[in-house]
Formats: sequence, structure tokens, C-alpha cells
Amino acid sequence: MTISLTAKKREGQAEELRAEGLIPGVLYGPEIEPVSISLEYNVFEKLYKEAGEATLIDFTVEGDKEPTKVLIQDMQIDPVKRTITHVDLRQIKMGVEMSATVELNFVGDSMAVKEQGGTLVKTHDTVNVKCLPKDLVSHIDVDLSTLATFDDVISVKDLPAPTGVVITDDPDGTIAKVSAPLSEDELKAMDEAEAPSIADVEVEGDKKDGSATEEGGEEKKEGDKAEGDKKE
Repeated sequence: MTISLTAKKREGQAEELRAEGLIPGVLYGPEIEPVSISLEYNVFEKLYKEAGEATLIDFTVEGDKEPTKVLIQDMQIDPVKRTITHVDLRQIKMGVEMSATVELNFVGDSMAVKEQGGTLVKTHDTVNVKCLPKDLVSHIDVDLSTLATFDDVISVKDLPAPTGVVITDDPDGTIAKVSAPLSEDELKAMDEAEAPSIADVEVEGDKKDGSATEEGGEEKKEGDKAEGDKKE
């Protein structure tokens, strides 16, 4: 699948571009000078949903004769609006080994979840890889049907790395497993740990009453002393 994207050289301030429905960005790489660019928001958003960060893109800056192979290297997201505010595109040199982050695509059903009521725990959504650009894949499938019991674990070394792709993460790192459901005793213990005990409530109440008594006692003594002074 070939994905193409065209941009313009950036003109104007970043905020002005965003107000016009554009995304400011930068293109850089080993064989080119960094270029400030602007991308149409709707076009880029749709492309990103299709390509992700591990698909080579034929990228062209208006006025260039030939496209450049790039990856989406980084994106900045507005923390409130959740919109894309900036994009970094990295030029890829064909024929030279590269590093990339590849998404994990979880497929299949775990019997430990489906039949035994366990909870699926995913510890990674991506893995880091090295490969030639021609061997890069957009995702790696993770077969959850291998999790038949609560003792089963899918590790990095269990992933089906495509030909030419080397996963560089710790081979023993956990990708997914299934946690057993809590027993009635465990659930009861959790509830008791979260709820305040009657003894704690009574002790707190006694402290308040005691403090009030002591304060009142002091006031009474002072009053008695004053009465004595008058009598003298």
C-alpha cells in the first residue's frame, strides 16, 4: 500500500495556521535540511488513522519534483481539545537499517477470560524494532487465544516478528496475561480495608469529647479561682 501526502512550506505563525485548519510541522532527515511545513488538518488526521507511525509515506513539499520517503516521527496533542498541534516527519533513507515503533494488534479470545472470568492485562501496546525500510510493517499481531490459563503469559519473545524485522525490546518483557478473578474472601478483605472500623470512629469521638471536657475543666478552675479572689 502506497500512501502519499503533500504539504506547503510554512508561512505565518503557528497559531495563525491552526486557526486556518492547518497543522504546523517540520521535515528533517540525514540528507535534507530541516523544512518548516504546514499540513491540512483533515487530510493528515485521516492519513494518520490509516498509516499510524510505522508506515512509509511518499511525502512531497509543493514545488519538489520527487517525493521523499518519511515516517511520522512525533506529534504534539493539545491536552484539553485532544487535537493535533504539531507534526514531525522524519526522512527515511532506503537501503539503510532504521529504528521504528510498531503497534501491537491484539486478536483472538482468551479462554481464561471467556470461560474463567479472568481480566486481560496488556502491558504494552507497541514494540520497538529495527529493519530495512522495505521490511517495515504497520503492526504485529498478538494471538490472545494462547492465554488459556492464568499461568500463561505472552512475552516479547513470543511475538511473530515478520521476516527482516528484529524486535529490540527485552525478550522476557511481558506483553499480556490474564489475572484471576478475586475470591469472595479477597473482596471482603478489600471492603473491610477500605471501610473505617467502629473502634476507629469511637476513639475519634472520645478524643473530641475528652478535649472538650479538659477545656471546660480549665475554664471552671479559672472561674473558681476568680470567686476565691473576690471572697478574700
